[in-house]
Amino acid sequence: MKPRYLQDEIHKLAFASNKICLVSGPRQSGKTSLGKILMEGRPVCRYFNWDDLEFRRIWAKTPLETLPVSPDRPLVVLDEIHKDRTWKRTLKGIYDVRNFEDSPCDIFVTGSARLNVYRRGSDSMLGRYYHFRLAPFSLRELVTASPMSPEEALKAIFQRDSVHQGKYTAELSALLEFGPFPEPLFAQDKRKWNLWHRQRHEMIVREDLRDLGASSDLGKIETLAALLPERASSPLSVNSLSTFIEVGHQTVKRWLGWLNELYFCFEVKPWQNKIKRSIKKEGKLYLWDYSELQEPGSRFENMIAVHLLKACNYWTDAGYGVFELYYLRNRDGREIDFLIVQDGKPWLPVEVKKGDTTPSDNWKTFLPNLQCQKALQITEKPNWKLYHQNGVDLLVAGADEVLIHLV
Repeated sequence: MKPRYLQDEIHKLAFASNKICLVSGPRQSGKTSLGKILMEGRPVCRYFNWDDLEFRRIWAKTPLETLPVSPDRPLVVLDEIHKDRTWKRTLKGIYDVRNFEDSPCDIFVTGSARLNVYRRGSDSMLGRYYHFRLAPFSLRELVTASPMSPEEALKAIFQRDSVHQGKYTAELSALLEFGPFPEPLFAQDKRKWNLWHRQRHEMIVREDLRDLGASSDLGKIETLAALLPERASSPLSVNSLSTFIEVGHQTVKRWLGWLNELYFCFEVKPWQNKIKRSIKKEGKLYLWDYSELQEPGSRFENMIAVHLLKACNYWTDAGYGVFELYYLRNRDGREIDFLIVQDGKPWLPVEVKKGDTTPSDNWKTFLPNLQCQKALQITEKPNWKLYHQNGVDLLVAGADEVLIHLV
């Protein structure tokens, strides 16, 4: 199995601090494989899956039996236990008992819904866990499982290393064609991609949404999910979706919230602080599986969005600060595609231009208000040129030379 970028952080941050490790992420992004990688080399370990009836019986009656006792610190992997209504209370109980008895056990919990906000269970586990979000593969992770810190990434991007020049165009092309998920990405077979894509939709809509209590609306939610790829990489109009599906505005917003919680899609909100005539509410929608998008420019922008969000999530979960992804747009239609914000302050604006290797005119509108030292324009074409605008280092660079320095 290919090493994953989170495994070292899980050991250093969660297990070394005697914390439960919660890992959430999109369906089939590799959460179960990550658990099995962590089990390698462990003298005592156990794996349990919620779909196994015998495990559900033990979990309901004698959950402490899932945690072995051994002088060699055991590892227990609990897959998808958030489907149990009282999973938080049970997990908290067995964790507290084992620590009270001075026989600790490393616990690794996975789920395709967002475990930190999943509201199935009344008990808080505050102070007992660290939560990590596992994203599917990025360009850097195809090459190495060692992610960069924010400072390292920014320095490497703006100090060109000729070693990377044009070296990873094949990997970038594979990501654009087959998407970031392990199975279709490594198979690189269009027929297998078609089968995988259909099965993934069925699992999310027919299984995961049912677990969230949406069984009566599955047909219309499936229609909504089918409409989203053609609207990705653009400001999302909930009104147009509600009119098309013939349901209320608030209902569509609730369904989009569910699809977001299940890592089908995500929304990037506009950044408003100190931006003149900024729009207030209109978010842009992106899919985790951007291989569904047909329009090349939208697919390329969506791929960049997934790479940037993966970096923001990792840097936040690993303790480098709170990193969030926004975009910039004013009422005159001027736009910068992304803005990475660190601890509430603009850190790096990012414009995406599939073929244009000259600085966008929109930089002149937004750079004076951001107070960032650096700005980045990513193109699909090979390029690397540094400009200076409004006292800011503005780099226009090819995607392969930028993304290889992220996470």
